[in-house]
Amino acid sequence: MSTYRRISIALFAAGVATFALLYSTQALLPELSAAFGVTPARSAWSLSFATIGLGVALLITGPLSEKVGRTPLIHLSLILSGLIGLACAAAPGWHALLGLRLAQGVALAGLPAVATAYLREELPASFQARAAGLYIGGTALGGMVGRLASGTVASAFGWRWALAAVAVIGLVCAGLVLALLPASRNFVPRRQAAMTWRALTDPALLSLYAIGACSMGAFVAVYNALGFRLTSAPFGLSAAAAGAVFLIYPVGTLSSTVAGRLADRYGRRAVMPFGCLLTAAGLLLTLPDNLPVMIVGLALLTGGFFCVHGLASGWVPVRAHAGDVPAGQAASLYLFAYYAGSSVFGSLSGAAWSGGGWVAVVALAAVFVTVSGVLAGALRRVPILAAR
Repeated sequence: MSTYRRISIALFAAGVATFALLYSTQALLPELSAAFGVTPARSAWSLSFATIGLGVALLITGPLSEKVGRTPLIHLSLILSGLIGLACAAAPGWHALLGLRLAQGVALAGLPAVATAYLREELPASFQARAAGLYIGGTALGGMVGRLASGTVASAFGWRWALAAVAVIGLVCAGLVLALLPASRNFVPRRQAAMTWRALTDPALLSLYAIGACSMGAFVAVYNALGFRLTSAPFGLSAAAAGAVFLIYPVGTLSSTVAGRLADRYGRRAVMPFGCLLTAAGLLLTLPDNLPVMIVGLALLTGGFFCVHGLASGWVPVRAHAGDVPAGQAASLYLFAYYAGSSVFGSLSGAAWSGGGWVAVVALAAVFVTVSGVLAGALRRVPILAAR
Protein backbone atom coordinates (compact mmCIF):
# COMPACT_ATOMS: atom_id res chain seq x y z
CA MET A 1 0.00 0.00 0.00
CA SER A 2 1.36 3.43 -0.97
CA THR A 3 2.28 5.97 1.70
CA TYR A 4 -0.38 8.36 0.41
CA ARG A 5 -3.09 5.70 0.69
CA ARG A 6 -2.01 4.65 4.19
CA ILE A 7 -2.01 8.24 5.42
CA SER A 8 -5.36 9.00 3.78
CA ILE A 9 -7.11 5.94 5.23
CA ALA A 10 -5.58 6.48 8.67
CA LEU A 11 -6.56 10.14 8.92
CA PHE A 12 -10.01 9.42 7.49
CA ALA A 13 -10.50 6.90 10.32
CA ALA A 14 -9.09 9.40 12.81
CA GLY A 15 -11.59 12.01 11.63
CA VAL A 16 -14.46 9.55 12.01
CA ALA A 17 -13.37 8.69 15.56
CA THR A 18 -12.88 12.27 16.70
CA PHE A 19 -16.23 13.61 15.59
CA ALA A 20 -18.23 10.48 16.43
CA LEU A 21 -16.99 10.80 20.02
CA LEU A 22 -17.43 14.57 20.14
CA TYR A 23 -21.09 14.49 19.02
CA SER A 24 -22.04 11.20 20.68
CA THR A 25 -24.41 12.83 23.20
CA GLN A 26 -26.27 15.13 20.81
CA ALA A 27 -28.89 12.52 19.90
CA LEU A 28 -29.17 11.44 23.55
CA LEU A 29 -30.24 14.73 25.11
CA PRO A 30 -33.83 13.64 25.88
CA GLU A 31 -32.58 10.38 27.47
CA LEU A 32 -29.96 12.23 29.52
CA SER A 33 -32.54 14.78 30.65
CA ALA A 34 -34.84 12.02 31.87
CA ALA A 35 -32.11 9.84 33.39
CA PHE A 36 -30.51 12.61 35.45
CA GLY A 37 -33.56 14.81 36.04
CA VAL A 38 -32.10 17.88 34.34
CA THR A 39 -33.77 20.36 32.02
CA PRO A 40 -33.37 20.01 28.25
CA ALA A 41 -31.18 23.11 28.26
CA ARG A 42 -28.85 21.63 30.90
CA SER A 43 -28.73 18.30 29.08
CA ALA A 44 -27.05 20.15 26.19
CA TRP A 45 -24.12 20.85 28.52
CA SER A 46 -22.95 17.29 27.79
CA LEU A 47 -22.04 18.54 24.31
CA SER A 48 -20.96 22.03 25.33
CA PHE A 49 -18.48 20.77 27.93
CA ALA A 50 -16.77 18.54 25.35
CA THR A 51 -16.61 21.38 22.82
CA ILE A 52 -15.22 23.81 25.43
CA GLY A 53 -12.56 21.31 26.49
CA LEU A 54 -11.61 20.73 22.86
CA GLY A 55 -11.45 24.42 21.96
CA VAL A 56 -9.31 25.44 24.92
CA ALA A 57 -6.99 22.43 24.65
CA LEU A 58 -6.32 23.20 20.99
CA LEU A 59 -4.33 26.24 22.08
CA ILE A 60 -2.04 23.91 24.01
CA THR A 61 -1.83 20.79 21.85
CA GLY A 62 -0.82 22.64 18.67
CA PRO A 63 2.26 24.28 20.20
CA LEU A 64 2.97 21.07 22.14
CA SER A 65 3.11 19.10 18.91
CA GLU A 66 5.93 21.34 17.71
CA LYS A 67 8.07 19.87 20.50
CA VAL A 68 6.88 16.26 20.97
CA GLY A 69 5.95 15.46 17.36
CA ARG A 70 2.72 14.76 15.46
CA THR A 71 2.15 11.01 15.54
CA PRO A 72 2.63 10.47 19.31
CA LEU A 73 -0.02 13.11 19.99
CA ILE A 74 -2.43 11.62 17.43
CA HIS A 75 -2.16 8.13 18.92
CA LEU A 76 -2.49 9.34 22.51
CA SER A 77 -5.50 11.51 21.61
CA LEU A 78 -7.46 8.73 19.92
CA ILE A 79 -6.77 6.02 22.50
CA LEU A 80 -7.38 8.24 25.53
CA SER A 81 -10.60 9.76 24.16
CA GLY A 82 -11.99 6.30 23.37
CA LEU A 83 -11.22 5.05 26.88
CA ILE A 84 -12.83 8.14 28.41
CA GLY A 85 -15.84 7.41 26.21
CA LEU A 86 -16.19 4.03 27.91
CA ALA A 87 -15.96 5.78 31.28
CA CYS A 88 -18.74 8.16 30.22
CA ALA A 89 -21.01 5.17 29.69
CA ALA A 90 -20.48 4.18 33.32
CA ALA A 91 -20.75 7.71 34.80
CA PRO A 92 -22.43 7.46 38.23
CA GLY A 93 -24.03 10.90 38.10
CA TRP A 94 -24.67 14.02 36.07
CA HIS A 95 -21.68 16.01 37.30
CA ALA A 96 -19.40 13.02 36.78
CA LEU A 97 -20.61 12.76 33.19
CA LEU A 98 -19.96 16.45 32.58
CA GLY A 99 -16.46 16.15 34.05
CA LEU A 100 -15.71 13.16 31.85
CA ARG A 101 -17.04 14.92 28.76
CA LEU A 102 -14.82 17.91 29.52
CA ALA A 103 -11.84 15.56 29.84
CA GLN A 104 -12.83 13.82 26.63
CA GLY A 105 -12.88 17.14 24.78
CA VAL A 106 -9.38 17.88 26.04
CA ALA A 107 -8.19 14.43 24.93
CA LEU A 108 -9.77 14.84 21.49
CA ALA A 109 -7.80 18.03 20.81
CA GLY A 110 -4.63 16.13 19.97
CA LEU A 111 -5.86 14.97 16.56
CA PRO A 112 -7.41 18.05 14.89
CA ALA A 113 -4.59 20.27 16.16
CA VAL A 114 -1.91 18.37 14.23
CA ALA A 115 -3.62 16.44 11.41
CA THR A 116 -3.22 19.08 8.70
CA ALA A 117 0.29 19.95 9.89
CA TYR A 118 1.21 16.25 9.58
CA LEU A 119 -0.16 16.18 6.03
CA ARG A 120 1.83 19.27 5.07
CA GLU A 121 5.04 17.67 6.33
CA GLU A 122 4.62 14.12 5.09
CA LEU A 123 3.00 14.42 1.65
CA PRO A 124 4.09 16.12 -1.57
CA ALA A 125 2.36 19.44 -2.26
CA SER A 126 0.39 17.90 -5.13
CA PHE A 127 -1.41 15.52 -2.74
CA GLN A 128 -1.93 17.74 0.30
CA ALA A 129 -5.26 19.39 -0.54
CA ARG A 130 -6.99 16.14 -1.52
CA ALA A 131 -5.68 14.35 1.58
CA ALA A 132 -6.90 17.22 3.78
CA GLY A 133 -10.26 17.03 2.02
CA LEU A 134 -10.49 13.31 2.73
CA TYR A 135 -9.67 13.91 6.40
CA ILE A 136 -12.41 16.56 6.65
CA GLY A 137 -14.70 14.09 4.90
CA GLY A 138 -13.96 11.64 7.70
CA THR A 139 -14.99 14.24 10.27
CA ALA A 140 -18.27 14.78 8.41
CA LEU A 141 -18.97 11.04 8.41
CA GLY A 142 -17.94 10.82 12.06
CA GLY A 143 -20.38 13.55 13.03
CA MET A 144 -23.18 11.58 11.38
CA VAL A 145 -22.06 8.23 12.85
CA GLY A 146 -21.87 9.66 16.36
CA ARG A 147 -25.41 11.03 16.18
CA LEU A 148 -27.06 8.12 14.39
CA ALA A 149 -25.29 5.27 16.18
CA SER A 150 -25.94 6.67 19.63
CA GLY A 151 -29.58 7.39 18.83
CA THR A 152 -30.19 3.94 17.34
CA VAL A 153 -28.53 2.01 20.17
CA ALA A 154 -30.18 4.18 22.82
CA SER A 155 -33.65 3.43 21.49
CA ALA A 156 -33.03 -0.29 22.01
CA PHE A 157 -30.66 -0.54 24.98
CA GLY A 158 -30.43 2.88 26.66
CA TRP A 159 -28.01 5.77 26.70
CA ARG A 160 -25.18 3.96 28.52
CA TRP A 161 -24.91 1.27 25.86
CA ALA A 162 -25.16 4.00 23.22
CA LEU A 163 -22.13 5.84 24.57
CA ALA A 164 -20.26 2.56 24.94
CA ALA A 165 -21.01 1.67 21.31
CA VAL A 166 -19.61 4.99 20.05
CA ALA A 167 -16.55 4.56 22.28
CA VAL A 168 -15.91 1.15 20.72
CA ILE A 169 -16.16 2.71 17.25
CA GLY A 170 -13.57 5.27 18.35
CA LEU A 171 -11.21 2.61 19.67
CA VAL A 172 -11.53 0.52 16.50
CA CYS A 173 -10.60 3.61 14.47
CA ALA A 174 -7.69 4.23 16.85
CA GLY A 175 -6.46 0.70 16.09
CA LEU A 176 -6.58 1.42 12.36
CA VAL A 177 -4.55 4.58 12.86
CA LEU A 178 -1.97 2.71 14.93
CA ALA A 179 -1.63 0.10 12.20
CA LEU A 180 -1.58 2.40 9.16
CA LEU A 181 -0.31 5.87 9.99
CA PRO A 182 3.42 6.17 9.22
CA ALA A 183 5.62 7.79 11.83
CA SER A 184 6.66 11.37 11.10
CA ARG A 185 9.76 11.49 8.93
CA ASN A 186 9.98 15.20 8.17
CA PHE A 187 9.03 16.67 11.54
CA VAL A 188 11.59 19.10 12.99
CA PRO A 189 11.10 20.31 16.59
CA ARG A 190 11.07 24.06 16.95
CA ARG A 191 10.44 26.83 19.44
CA GLN A 192 7.10 28.59 19.52
CA ALA A 193 7.17 31.91 21.33
CA ALA A 194 9.09 33.94 18.75
CA MET A 195 6.63 32.93 16.04
CA THR A 196 3.32 33.63 17.84
CA TRP A 197 3.04 37.23 16.64
CA ARG A 198 3.42 36.21 12.98
CA ALA A 199 0.63 33.63 13.40
CA LEU A 200 -1.62 36.48 14.56
CA THR A 201 -0.64 39.13 12.01
CA ASP A 202 -0.35 37.42 8.62
CA PRO A 203 -3.35 38.71 6.60
CA ALA A 204 -4.00 35.40 4.85
CA LEU A 205 -3.96 33.43 8.10
CA LEU A 206 -6.27 35.95 9.77
CA SER A 207 -8.68 35.65 6.84
CA LEU A 208 -8.61 31.86 7.05
CA TYR A 209 -9.30 31.94 10.80
CA ALA A 210 -12.29 34.24 10.18
CA ILE A 211 -13.55 32.05 7.33
CA GLY A 212 -13.47 29.04 9.65
CA ALA A 213 -15.37 30.90 12.38
CA CYS A 214 -18.03 32.38 10.07
CA SER A 215 -18.64 29.30 7.93
CA MET A 216 -18.99 27.09 11.02
CA GLY A 217 -21.23 29.69 12.68
CA ALA A 218 -23.57 29.67 9.68
CA PHE A 219 -23.61 25.87 9.48
CA VAL A 220 -24.33 25.33 13.18
CA ALA A 221 -26.94 28.11 13.25
CA VAL A 222 -28.94 26.31 10.57
CA TYR A 223 -28.66 22.84 12.09
CA ASN A 224 -29.36 24.07 15.64
CA ALA A 225 -32.70 25.54 14.54
CA LEU A 226 -33.51 22.86 11.99
CA GLY A 227 -35.23 20.53 14.45
CA PHE A 228 -37.65 23.30 15.47
CA ARG A 229 -38.33 24.10 11.82
CA LEU A 230 -39.05 20.49 10.79
CA THR A 231 -41.21 19.60 13.81
CA SER A 232 -43.32 22.78 13.44
CA ALA A 233 -45.98 23.63 10.87
CA PRO A 234 -46.14 23.21 7.93
CA PHE A 235 -43.88 20.15 8.06
CA GLY A 236 -44.91 18.67 11.42
CA LEU A 237 -42.35 15.86 11.36
CA SER A 238 -41.70 13.62 14.35
CA ALA A 239 -38.46 14.07 16.24
CA ALA A 240 -37.15 10.80 14.81
CA ALA A 241 -37.97 11.82 11.23
CA ALA A 242 -36.40 15.24 11.75
CA GLY A 243 -33.25 13.60 13.12
CA ALA A 244 -32.88 11.58 9.92
CA VAL A 245 -31.75 14.80 8.23
CA PHE A 246 -28.22 14.01 9.46
CA LEU A 247 -28.10 11.37 6.73
CA ILE A 248 -27.23 14.32 4.49
CA TYR A 249 -23.77 14.52 6.07
CA PRO A 250 -22.06 12.14 3.60
CA VAL A 251 -22.54 14.91 1.04
CA GLY A 252 -19.91 16.77 3.06
CA THR A 253 -17.57 13.79 2.82
CA LEU A 254 -17.91 13.79 -0.96
CA SER A 255 -17.65 17.56 -1.39
CA SER A 256 -14.56 18.00 0.76
CA THR A 257 -12.79 15.19 -1.09
CA VAL A 258 -13.73 16.54 -4.53
CA ALA A 259 -12.80 20.08 -3.49
CA GLY A 260 -9.38 18.86 -2.40
CA ARG A 261 -8.76 17.23 -5.77
CA LEU A 262 -9.87 20.38 -7.61
CA ALA A 263 -7.65 22.52 -5.37
CA ASP A 264 -4.63 20.36 -6.16
CA ARG A 265 -5.32 21.04 -9.83
CA TYR A 266 -6.58 24.64 -9.91
CA GLY A 267 -5.49 26.05 -6.53
CA ARG A 268 -7.33 26.76 -3.30
CA ARG A 269 -7.79 30.42 -4.25
CA ALA A 270 -9.93 29.43 -7.22
CA VAL A 271 -12.06 26.74 -5.54
CA MET A 272 -12.88 28.25 -2.12
CA PRO A 273 -15.15 31.09 -3.42
CA PHE A 274 -17.17 28.45 -5.27
CA GLY A 275 -17.74 26.62 -1.98
CA CYS A 276 -19.07 29.85 -0.44
CA LEU A 277 -21.45 30.33 -3.38
CA LEU A 278 -22.66 26.75 -3.03
CA THR A 279 -23.33 27.31 0.67
CA ALA A 280 -25.30 30.49 -0.07
CA ALA A 281 -27.38 28.78 -2.77
CA GLY A 282 -28.25 25.94 -0.40
CA LEU A 283 -29.19 28.39 2.33
CA LEU A 284 -31.66 30.18 0.06
CA LEU A 285 -33.27 26.88 -0.98
CA THR A 286 -34.21 26.17 2.65
CA LEU A 287 -36.62 29.13 2.66
CA PRO A 288 -39.63 27.63 0.79
CA ASP A 289 -42.13 25.55 2.78
CA ASN A 290 -41.41 22.58 0.54
CA LEU A 291 -39.69 19.59 2.15
CA PRO A 292 -37.97 18.12 -0.96
CA VAL A 293 -36.64 21.56 -1.93
CA MET A 294 -35.45 22.14 1.62
CA ILE A 295 -33.62 18.80 1.67
CA VAL A 296 -31.85 19.73 -1.56
CA GLY A 297 -30.96 23.07 -0.02
CA LEU A 298 -29.53 21.41 3.08
CA ALA A 299 -27.48 19.04 0.89
CA LEU A 300 -26.00 21.98 -1.05
CA LEU A 301 -25.35 23.93 2.15
CA THR A 302 -23.63 20.94 3.75
CA GLY A 303 -21.55 20.28 0.65
CA GLY A 304 -20.54 23.91 0.38
CA PHE A 305 -19.61 24.19 4.05
CA PHE A 306 -17.36 21.13 4.05
CA CYS A 307 -15.77 22.31 0.81
CA VAL A 308 -14.83 25.62 2.45
CA HIS A 309 -13.74 24.10 5.75
CA GLY A 310 -11.70 21.37 4.06
CA LEU A 311 -9.82 23.89 1.92
CA ALA A 312 -9.31 26.44 4.70
CA SER A 313 -8.07 23.94 7.28
CA GLY A 314 -5.60 22.46 4.77
CA TRP A 315 -4.47 25.88 3.58
CA VAL A 316 -3.54 27.16 7.07
CA PRO A 317 -0.46 24.94 7.66
CA VAL A 318 0.73 25.50 4.08
CA ARG A 319 0.55 29.28 4.44
CA ALA A 320 2.06 29.08 7.93
CA HIS A 321 5.06 27.08 6.69
CA ALA A 322 5.65 29.52 3.86
CA GLY A 323 5.63 32.39 6.37
CA ASP A 324 7.94 30.62 8.84
CA VAL A 325 5.11 30.14 11.33
CA PRO A 326 4.83 26.82 13.22
CA ALA A 327 2.16 24.84 11.37
CA GLY A 328 0.76 23.23 14.51
CA GLN A 329 0.33 26.61 16.17
CA ALA A 330 -1.48 28.10 13.16
CA ALA A 331 -3.72 25.03 12.85
CA SER A 332 -4.65 25.34 16.52
CA LEU A 333 -5.56 29.00 16.11
CA TYR A 334 -7.72 28.15 13.09
CA LEU A 335 -9.56 25.43 14.99
CA PHE A 336 -9.97 27.64 18.04
CA ALA A 337 -11.67 30.22 15.81
CA TYR A 338 -13.71 27.44 14.18
CA TYR A 339 -15.11 26.17 17.47
CA ALA A 340 -15.57 29.71 18.80
CA GLY A 341 -17.71 30.37 15.73
CA SER A 342 -19.71 27.25 16.52
CA SER A 343 -20.27 28.26 20.14
CA VAL A 344 -20.80 32.00 19.77
CA PHE A 345 -22.32 32.49 16.32
CA GLY A 346 -24.21 29.18 16.33
CA SER A 347 -25.84 29.95 19.67
CA LEU A 348 -27.44 33.08 18.20
CA SER A 349 -29.77 30.91 16.12
CA GLY A 350 -32.03 30.24 19.11
CA ALA A 351 -32.72 33.93 19.57
CA ALA A 352 -33.16 34.33 15.81
CA TRP A 353 -35.71 31.50 15.71
CA SER A 354 -37.65 32.88 18.68
CA GLY A 355 -37.66 36.39 17.27
CA GLY A 356 -38.35 35.84 13.59
CA GLY A 357 -38.65 32.16 12.76
CA TRP A 358 -36.77 30.44 9.97
CA VAL A 359 -36.41 33.59 7.88
CA ALA A 360 -34.45 35.20 10.72
CA VAL A 361 -32.23 32.12 11.05
CA VAL A 362 -31.47 32.16 7.32
CA ALA A 363 -30.74 35.91 7.46
CA LEU A 364 -28.33 35.36 10.36
CA ALA A 365 -26.55 32.52 8.56
CA ALA A 366 -26.47 34.57 5.35
CA VAL A 367 -24.47 37.30 7.10
CA PHE A 368 -21.80 34.79 8.12
CA VAL A 369 -21.73 33.16 4.67
CA THR A 370 -21.36 36.57 3.04
CA VAL A 371 -18.40 37.44 5.26
CA SER A 372 -16.78 34.10 4.37
CA GLY A 373 -17.34 34.73 0.67
CA VAL A 374 -15.88 38.24 0.79
CA LEU A 375 -12.79 37.01 2.63
CA ALA A 376 -12.38 34.06 0.26
CA GLY A 377 -12.50 36.47 -2.67
CA ALA A 378 -10.00 38.77 -0.99
CA LEU A 379 -7.58 35.87 -0.53
CA ARG A 380 -7.20 35.75 -4.30
CA ARG A 381 -5.40 39.11 -4.07
CA VAL A 382 -3.16 38.30 -1.09
CA PRO A 383 0.43 37.83 -2.34
CA ILE A 384 1.65 34.24 -2.50
CA LEU A 385 4.71 33.79 -0.30
CA ALA A 386 7.80 32.65 -2.17
CA ALA A 387 8.27 29.50 -0.09
CA ARG A 388 4.75 28.27 -0.74
